[in-house]
Amino acid sequence: MKKILFKGCGTAIATPFTETGINFEALKKLIEYQIIEGADAIIVCGTTGESSTMSTNEKEDVIKFTVDIVDKRIPVIAGTGGNNTSAVIELSRYAENVGVDGLLIVTPYYNKTTQEGLIAHYSAVASSINVPIILYNVPSRTGLNISSNTMLELSKIDNIVAVKEASGNISQVAQIANLCKDNLYIYSGNDDQVLPILSLGGIGVISVLSNIYPKYVHDMVINYFNGNITNAVSMQLNSLDLINSLFSEVNPIPIKEALNMFGFNFGKPRLPLVEMSSAGKELLKKNIENFAQKN
Repeated sequence: MKKILFKGCGTAIATPFTETGINFEALKKLIEYQIIEGADAIIVCGTTGESSTMSTNEKEDVIKFTVDIVDKRIPVIAGTGGNNTSAVIELSRYAENVGVDGLLIVTPYYNKTTQEGLIAHYSAVASSINVPIILYNVPSRTGLNISSNTMLELSKIDNIVAVKEASGNISQVAQIANLCKDNLYIYSGNDDQVLPILSLGGIGVISVLSNIYPKYVHDMVINYFNGNITNAVSMQLNSLDLINSLFSEVNPIPIKEALNMFGFNFGKPRLPLVEMSSAGKELLKKNIENFAQKN
């Protein structure tokens, strides 16, 4: 049986920027909040972390800082994916050397590749490091879907242990679960599909919502695992309006605004992303207030 990096809620944390770099004080505050509130893992330099506008040095600094601050209290997973295989290998080796527990590696985007190319890409990365890899399938952003048959081939690689499934295609998730079984664990990559994916054998979620409500997302998953299905379903449904607000504009625009509302001083996204619209802010604030009242 392959290593399980975490079960429950892994938070894909946002990155706070200053005019000149990273706001490490704000990042530390969010990391400590995640641990205190029961997040089961922290994922840095992913989509929510705006890795596409971070320099290599910034990514390295954030990864090492997070590993040092967490200090083995919960797993740290670093986003090291990209569309240049040699650069992915280089950053992955760095992350392994500074002590991450695993890697989250998105499919190549823009230049994309074939399914055969995906197997070659991930095989090259996996053979270059020893830490576990979570595949990241998010075709709405990359223009490239990992087919279920390709997942099956990749699941035969020892240190490819899981997939963050953000395709939104529940039928595909079911097929992956059927083909790969315990050779590829499944995490929901969408906050509004946590319970459907758990019902197909998923072991958790890599969440945006948990930036502000880690305990809630953790408890929702644990309720499901403990057989409290009615409570878990209720929690999923009660969070939908807030989740919709968090994805009403391109992620991570809304979650950075939400973090600011919660006092975390995360500032604005980097261009080409822009600050949330006034109407979006009003709706987000309203849905945060309604969510707090219900819970």
